[in-house]
This record gives sequence, structure tokens and C-alpha cells, in this order.
Amino acid sequence: MNRVESPNRERGRLARSDWLARLRRAVVWSAGGPPALPVGGLLVLALLATMALQPDVPNPPTAADVRAAACPSDARLLDRQGVVLHERRVDQRRRRLAWTPLDAVSPALIDAVLTSEDRRFHTHGGVDLVAVATAAWQRLRGGAPRGASTISMQVAALLDPSLRRPGGPRGATAKWRQMRAAWRLEAIWSKDDILAAYLNLVTFRGELQGIAAAAEVLFGKAPHGLTAAEATVLASLLRAPNAERPALARRAAALQRADGGAGTAALDAVIARVIDVTPHLPARRADAPHLARRLLPEGDACDATTTTLDAAVQSAARDAVQRHLLALQGRGVRDAAVLVADNASGDVLAYVGSSGALSAAAQVDGVRAARQAGSTLKPFLYAAAIEQRLLTAASRLDDTPLEIAVAGGLFQPRNYDAVFRGPVSVRTALAGSLNVPAVRALQLLGADPFAARLRALGFAGVRRRGAWYGPALALGSADVTLWELVGAYRVLASGGAWSPLRLRPDEAVMAPRPVLAPAAAFIVADILADRAGRAVTFGLESPLSTRFWSAAKTGTSTDMRDNWCLGFSRRFTVGVWVGNFSGTPMHDVSGVSGAAPIWQEVMEALHRDLPSPPPSPPAGLERIGDEWFVAGTAPGSGAPAAPTTAPRILAPTDGTIVGLDPEIPAARQRIPLEAADAAGLRWQLAGNDLGDAGRTVLWPPTRGRHVVALVDAGGVALATATVDVRGR
Repeated sequence: MNRVESPNRERGRLARSDWLARLRRAVVWSAGGPPALPVGGLLVLALLATMALQPDVPNPPTAADVRAAACPSDARLLDRQGVVLHERRVDQRRRRLAWTPLDAVSPALIDAVLTSEDRRFHTHGGVDLVAVATAAWQRLRGGAPRGASTISMQVAALLDPSLRRPGGPRGATAKWRQMRAAWRLEAIWSKDDILAAYLNLVTFRGELQGIAAAAEVLFGKAPHGLTAAEATVLASLLRAPNAERPALARRAAALQRADGGAGTAALDAVIARVIDVTPHLPARRADAPHLARRLLPEGDACDATTTTLDAAVQSAARDAVQRHLLALQGRGVRDAAVLVADNASGDVLAYVGSSGALSAAAQVDGVRAARQAGSTLKPFLYAAAIEQRLLTAASRLDDTPLEIAVAGGLFQPRNYDAVFRGPVSVRTALAGSLNVPAVRALQLLGADPFAARLRALGFAGVRRRGAWYGPALALGSADVTLWELVGAYRVLASGGAWSPLRLRPDEAVMAPRPVLAPAAAFIVADILADRAGRAVTFGLESPLSTRFWSAAKTGTSTDMRDNWCLGFSRRFTVGVWVGNFSGTPMHDVSGVSGAAPIWQEVMEALHRDLPSPPPSPPAGLERIGDEWFVAGTAPGSGAPAAPTTAPRILAPTDGTIVGLDPEIPAARQRIPLEAADAAGLRWQLAGNDLGDAGRTVLWPPTRGRHVVALVDAGGVALATATVDVRGR
């Protein structure tokens, strides 16, 4: 571990005369009474008395400072209640868990460690002079070297790297400095603090530092659950952490005899386990890997990071992903992501970025990955049109074949089931996710206003003008993320106000920003909760139905590369994406068969014990029959009937490039201007009138970039097309 510097390193030096007094007391403490030392011990005392005149050692750090500095080797991600969600290795030198207090350690281990390392720990003052004298006398007589370091001396060396052995036996001077550091430690720390520090800082085997890591890896348990045999083997590892089996067995057997134990069967089994287990500690929890990479700091594990997540909700979402993707095996589905948010606070309760082991690219974060939106943007299109009083939930839109000229050809929207239903209400069109009516609604609202509304809802990827996306914007041609979609659907659940989602409880809470009229948000939520309304496409019973009030919308992108299910109850918003990070299409997997079952399971888990009554209507609404209307827009209220089509330019399409032919006389080169539903409108170019838009006009092009516009009597442009003329 890193050396912990004492705040009073340059202070508190004891006088040398005090050291001599301590030395005399230490002799008495070591022997439990008047010392009876061999001749070698007297020589040692003389040597120690001489060394007492050497420079002093600094005061050690406090026990509290040492505990605070002993960070785990893994940074920890916590849920809102402090439950560990994820651990990520940040210290590659050692593996260490959180500090274990002495009262959480098995008494059997404490006894074994004291027997092995320091029998007179509770009676000496930091240095066991009986052991020192005995070791010195044995060495003088030519015997094998014998250690005499007490636990206090070992802790002193663990705290100060300069006191550690350089690879061989310590010299007399180094030994003396270690002894003096131990005396100083004993003067400041309690015996329990010293023993606890030893058990937490010492290396047991391989990279395992501290009793918590050793007990977890070698025996799969907490330190308080260690048996007598396990304690004996762990204590035997202290002097030789990487000992081979024969040496460990001899040491453990000797320690067991010295400790009064009997029988070797249990000991042999424990030794076999220790030898066979790789001394490596994998992450104990890995429930939020993508969020851990985003939030956990690099190289710092002292302070755990607390999130807004709920461990139970995270587990339910992860399990739902695993279960339903396994059910789709054989249909080309590998990946999924889930995001759950609290409607009131914006707190994210679950963040599942991938399907884990089922994924071919599990490191990709599906919550933040940009994918095609499919039909998930339709609710915001209709909400904007209702807010602008262009449509009501009862308005009729034609679900009939439609062709729109676009750059590169014709745009011909089709419904998911390839069936056209004729005139349908907005309620049926949105609830049943019909495509042609959505395109007609976009023609009414305008692509530019819709793109601007999407940006206000938090869709940062919608950067261009609506004309760039064209009519396909109604069907989800823009790239969005699950994070953005959940934030936007939470707007519908919250009465039209947007505020950012939160991942940490210490993030600032922003005031909600209105982006949709409350009345429009309520009507759209009511449509998305309508089982009968969605029955035209999904039937009365589907994975979009729950036993409580909820609203939901699915989406499927081109070629079934992505499918979505977004929805909300009174308390929660849940978003699910299913697909492949590689972009590979799925086989016959739509939003209702891929993402919706996961959405339903997560939503049901959230409301296992919570009700979700229908929301109360906001001010500015009126109910006529079975339908809700913004006040003043109901049939018969005097409001003008909303049109079902909008003026649009058929030719030239936006972005057309024209090349002038030098071989053809300029008077014969003309570009036809054609429009639909343009009665009473005029063609305009650079402020110049080109003629009646109710008929085809032939425009003589000139080199340059031009914007052709359909304008009303007041000169307001209702549709535009950009033409780039080149040549000559």
C-alpha cells in the first residue's frame, strides 16, 4: 500500500533518555516480570542501548488515517440504498476488499495468527525482547536464523516502506529502526487497532491482501465464518504466502499442534483447496458495466459512487432481457437495452446497456447508441399537430396509397401489414401505428416545425432542417438513442414538461421546461393507453397491455434492424431496444414481438405492489362522447375543420441538381414546377412571383442555387424546394 504520511512527522520526537526508559520497561513486559535472559540476550541489550543514541523515527499515522487510506482495489458503484451494483478493478498491484473490523473476524483466526506470529502480543510493548534475545543467541551459536518480529513491528513495516526488508535479512540498524517504530506505534495505537491493521494489510497469498480478500477468494466466505482448519492454514501462509503444498502442510501441521488442535483430515482438505484455487479475485458484482464505465473514476476506489439506480429494478430489467432474448434464439437477435426512469424526479432506476453474455459486442452501450427511431416519434408528431389545432383525436386522415416525389425517386409509405384502411381517426392511426396517416400529419404540420419540436424534446441527433429528412421523418428516419426516447416519453407522462434524466443523486435538479401543451400530451397519452384503439393492428390482447393504466408505443426500423417499445405508467417510464449492434436484420421480429414483451415484464415488476390509476385531465380539455378535445376544437364548436392534406411541392424535389446543356438553346430549357393541394397559392423565387401554383409552371433555370417556394396570399412560404443549377 502507499505509505501514509503522518501529519506530525517532524514533531513528537522522544528524548533518547526516554527511549532507555522504554527499553527497560519493554524488557519487563517481554518477560512478564524481571528478565531472565541468556548471555546472547545481554549482548543484545548492550547493542540496543548503544543504538538508542541513533536518530529517532517519526510518529506513525493514526489508526483512523490508515483505515481511511486502505482503499479496496475495486471501485464500487452503489445503488440508491448503498447496495453494490458493480465493481471495477482500479488497483492492479494487489486485490483488497473493504476494511474488516476486528470484531468481524473469526476468533479462530485471531488465535491462530497470534500463535503463529506473536504469542506475547498482549503483554509486550511492541518488541518481544525474549524472542529477540533467543533469536540472537541461536544465531551466535550457529543455528538457523529465527525471526523475532512482533505483529507491531510488522505493522510498522507495512506502514513505512523504508522499514521493509530489501530482499534478505535486515541489518542491525534497520532492525533497530523497526523496533523503535513498533514502540512508537504501541504508544499511540491500541492493541486491537494494531491487530486489525495487521489482518487487513498483510498479504496472505498471491495478490490477496487482507483477510477479507483471502477469505472470499480461498474459501468463498466472509472472515467471521472461517473454521479452525481454515484459520490455521491462513495463519500458516503469513510467513510464506506462496508456499508450495509440502511446505504449507508442514507449517500448518506444526501450527495446529502448537495451538492445541488435533486431526489432519480437515486440514488436508483446506490445504488442497488453497493450492488448487487461483489466488485471483474476480469482480463480485457486475450488474451495471456500462454505467460503471461512465461513472466510476479511474484509479480511485476509496469513495464509492452512489447512483440513482435501484438494485432490484436493475436485476429485474437484466433478467427480463436474458429471458426474452433466449426465447428469440434462432431469429437473429443478439442484443437489447433497457432504461427505466422515475417520472417525477427523472431518476434512472435501471440502466441495462446490453444483453451481456448473449451479445457479440457486450461492451457497446445500447442505451446511448444511435439507432433509427422507427414509429417511436409518431406520438410527438400528433401531439404537435393537436397542439397547433391542425388535428384532433377524432380527425380523419386518409390511409390510402400515397406517392411523394423526393430526391432520387418516389416515397411510397406502406403500413406494417401492407393493408390500407381508408379514412381513419387520428386515435386509430396513432394507436395502431399506421404509416400513411402519419405522413399526411407531417404534411400538415411541416417537417421543419416537427424537427424543431424533436430537438426541444431532447433529440440531439436531429440536427438538420426537416426538409433534409423529408416525409420519412414521420416514420422515424432520424437517429435517436434509448436515453433520448425515455426522456421524451417521460414528457408525455409528466404533462408536457421536459427535464434531464439523472444518474446520480447529487446532480442538480433542473426546473422542468414546457415543450408540449399539457392538453396535447394528455390526449396522446390517452390514445397510447387505448387497447381498443390499437386493436386494429395489435389486437385487444398484446404485450402492450398491462393490468394497470399504462401507455405504450412500439417501433420497428427498416429491414427489422431495430425494434423499440416505449411506454409509461403514472410512476415510471420504461424504454426497451432490441436488435443487433452489428446492424444485422432480425428475422420476423417487430417491436411488438421483440421489445414489447421485455417492456411488459419490467413494467409489471415495477407495479407488483404499486397502483397506477389513469391520469386526471388538465385544464383546457373537454370530453364529448368518448373523445377528448382541446377546448374549442370539437366538431360543432365553431372551429374550422382541420385539413387532411397540406400544400406540397411535387416537382422539383428538394435537393434536385440540374445540369444545363450547352447544345440546347436556353429558351428551350425549362424546369416544370408542380404542386398538390395548392389552390390559391403562388410560386415564388427570390421574392419574384412565378405564377399560379394551381397549375404547372415552366421555369427557365439560371446557374446557381435557388429556393422555389409555395406562398400564400400573405407571402408566407408553406413549402420549399432547393434546386442547384449547374453548367453553361
